[in-house]
Amino acid sequence: MGKAVVLSGDEEQQAKDSFNINQFNLLVSDRVALNRTLPDVRMSECKKKTYPALDTLPKVSVVIVFHNEAWSTLLRSIHSIINRSPLELLEEIILVDDKSEDKFEHLKDKLEKEVPNFVEVPVRLFRMPSRTGLIRARLKGAKEAKGRLQTNEQTVSRLDRTNRQSDLQTGL
Repeated sequence: MGKAVVLSGDEEQQAKDSFNINQFNLLVSDRVALNRTLPDVRMSECKKKTYPALDTLPKVSVVIVFHNEAWSTLLRSIHSIINRSPLELLEEIILVDDKSEDKFEHLKDKLEKEVPNFVEVPVRLFRMPSRTGLIRARLKGAKEAKGRLQTNEQTVSRLDRTNRQSDLQTGL
């Protein structure tokens, strides 16, 4: 398990100054490991439940729509999906960039170069030609999906901030 991030007085001000970029503490988020270990937070009933054999379940395409997302939350979410989901059930992870602004440079070439590094499960990146909104971007992800089932994460940063897991990840 990771350790808590503690900020100095100067860093506290830096964190406050950068809060408006993504509406969360970006400084702390950038210091939390991208590929981290999390405790199993399922309710005890879920842990005791017997589930069907993985080879009898359909494969899933996970669609993540983002716009102006922080690097740390986007990458951490991809790692969390891969680490906390049965790989036998993951067909792919689809990233749909809903026309992030140019000032978010990390979502351009850097992301293009990072996507092939996920070898456990295919990660594919699609870019909307103009800002279309959540629903159209989701529909783009659904159109491109290869899995029989799809799950959508509305915003990556909310997923990461609340440590919420999808039904696939928790087994609920």
